[in-house]
Parts: sequence; C-alpha cells; structure tokens
Amino acid sequence: MTAAPVHADSPTSPITHAHGRTRMFILLGALTSIGPLAIDLYLPALPRLAADLGASASAAQLSLTSFMVGLGTGQVVVGPLSDAFGRRRPLLIGFAAFCAVSALCAASPSIGVLVALRLLQGLTAATGVALTKAVVRDLYGGVEAARFFSMLMLVTGLVPLLAPMLGAQLLRVVPWPGLFGVITAAGGLLWLTALLALPETHPPHLRTGTAPGAVARSMVAVLRHRRFMALTLTAAFASGAMFCYISGASFVLQEVYGLSPQGFSVLFGMNSAGMIITGQLAGRLAGRVSMRLMLAAGLALSAVAGVLLLVAALAGLGLPVVTAALFLMTSGQGMIYPMALTMAMSSQPTSRAGSASALFGLVQWVTGGITGPISGAFGTGTVVPLAVTVAVMGLAAGLSGAVLLRRTHS
Repeated sequence: MTAAPVHADSPTSPITHAHGRTRMFILLGALTSIGPLAIDLYLPALPRLAADLGASASAAQLSLTSFMVGLGTGQVVVGPLSDAFGRRRPLLIGFAAFCAVSALCAASPSIGVLVALRLLQGLTAATGVALTKAVVRDLYGGVEAARFFSMLMLVTGLVPLLAPMLGAQLLRVVPWPGLFGVITAAGGLLWLTALLALPETHPPHLRTGTAPGAVARSMVAVLRHRRFMALTLTAAFASGAMFCYISGASFVLQEVYGLSPQGFSVLFGMNSAGMIITGQLAGRLAGRVSMRLMLAAGLALSAVAGVLLLVAALAGLGLPVVTAALFLMTSGQGMIYPMALTMAMSSQPTSRAGSASALFGLVQWVTGGITGPISGAFGTGTVVPLAVTVAVMGLAAGLSGAVLLRRTHS
C-alpha cells in the first residue's frame, strides 16, 4: 500500500487544516512513543530481571544502555535513507523488524543475550523516533514546529508517566518476559496504524541521491553546521542527566528508599508529569516568548535540580528532597527538548531533515547510553552516584548552552 506525498502547500496539508493537524499529531505521537515505551514499561522489572537471570544491577542496566545506543546509532542509518527513499517505506520496514526482535527479547535465556537483543531492538525502534521528527520538519517550520514538538512532549511525557505503572501492575500477574510481549503487540499495532494512515511527506523531487556519496555529503553538511551542533550538544548533555535518572532510579528508589515497584512507578509518573506540564507551557508560549529564552529557562532548571539532588544526597536529606530535585530536573527537560529540537531542525532544509534528525538523535541517545550506567557502576546502595552524574550532566548542559549558543545567531 502506498500513499501520495503530502506537500506543505497542498490544500489537504496538515498545515492548513486543524483537523489534519490533530490527526497528524495523534499519528506521530503514537509512532514516536515506541522508544519511551520500550524503555519505561520494563523499568519496574529491572531488579526482578536481574535476580532471575543471575545478573548484577549494573549488568541489568546494560540492557537499557544497549537499547539507547541502538536507538541512537540506528537513526544515523534510517535518517539519511529516508532523505533518499522517503519517510514511509523505511518506517514500515523498521517497525516490522522491531516486532520480531521484541518477541525474541521475551525469550532471552541470559543477560548477555538480552543485552544483545536490546541493541537490535533499539536499532529498529530508531525508525519511529527519527522519522517522526523528519515528518514534522517536512510539514512545519518555526513557531508551528515548536508548538508541534511541544505537543509531542505530551506523548513522550505520558508514556513515562503511564508505562511504569502499567508495567508494575502487569508484574503482579506475569513474569518480566510478559512485558516484552506487550511491547511486541504495541509495535504490531503501530505498524498497522502507519501502514493505513501515514502519508508520504517527502516527495521525490526533494529527495537526496541514493549514492553513498550523496548520503555522506548530506551528513557532512549537517555536521558542519555550527548552530545545529551547538543545540544538539546542549540537548545531549541534558538528556544525559535524564537517562542517568531513568537507568538508576529503579534500583536506587527501591533499594535505598524501600519503595515497591508500584510505589516507584507512582513517583516516576509524578516526575514525568513535570515534563508534561513544562512541555505544554512551552508550546503555549511559542511565538510570544523566544525559543532561546525558554531553552535557557529549561537549562537553568535542570542545573539547579542537579545541584539540589547532590546536596540532598551528601547531606542525607531524605526522599522528599530527592523527589523534589528529580521533579525539577524532569520539568526542565520539558522545555529543553522541544526548543532545542525545533531550533536545530529549523536550521536545516527539508531535503536534509532525515540526516539532521538522525544526528540529533544519535548524539542524544548515545550520550544517554554512555552516561546512564555510570551511577550503577558505582553501586546502587546510595543515591550519591546518581546525584553526581545528574549534577555533572545538568551543569554541562547549562555551560554548553551559555557558551555555544552565545556564539551563534538567534
């Protein structure tokens, strides 16, 4: 089944009809949810997974790290391919492969096999994460893109809010492999949705050449764009703080503070709510407040949260202060991500949207994949390693934004 390309100036374009914009938001929101779902649904199961497979906490966290690395590196492949062949075909192939690998994850006999399969799962999930950003760039620009990306933050915030709660409840009735069965089913449903409803938004006359040289030139052009890379690095450092929290919070909050899987999922959901609130606020303010100012506000919030978390950890201030710091950190993400992404993607022409989306995602997810296990490597019996890594990454994001963005044009 094929779909005719959707042009920005077409009378049926999602840009020109409110109903079309809403439909496109629901569709892209569902497709981009596959990455967060594959991360967050099984977070409450990490301690149980480690015990069942005879693995340490840090080894279990590698199953999260490998997925993030795959999610980042996979975008470098699928992004340029979508510039050459269109968005729709690579996405459908990627989701079909995602379903197959997710089913294999459920049958993993050891932590080593699971880590390897999670890498493949991340590589295939990259199609949904990368190509939804490229589709938005195909259809929208400037303030409209900022509003659309902020709306997508609602989805990327709701999934971390709801998925751990769902995972915790499922663990009452199924073992941890059952969670991967749910992920497989979700991937299949999204594949069918894309097959039936996703139009082609990158018409042939805008596509890059399929020769390796043309693909490489597109990637190099994006890499050499100073403003794009400044924004990408800033967002990546902020994401590093977020991924340290995601990979370490399940162990720290359950083992240090004695939370049950259900209690952890509630606290995790509360923090995700902060990201939803600020993301929607950023969307409403777009066009009235500069994106640069909102990005700065988010970076400041993230840096303050990191310092507060470190002070709370060193002074033993307890769970309420730790929770408050984590809430501030995730709230900062709600402004950082959509503003940095919009400004970065808007700096590139639509012919390079796939490559730009790929590089943005690569740096973001690989940074998260590298920094995420650090806190686990230093032990999960205290909150200090988590606090140190979150504080360092939050401060690095603030410094990157202050230094690099000041040298670029607004």
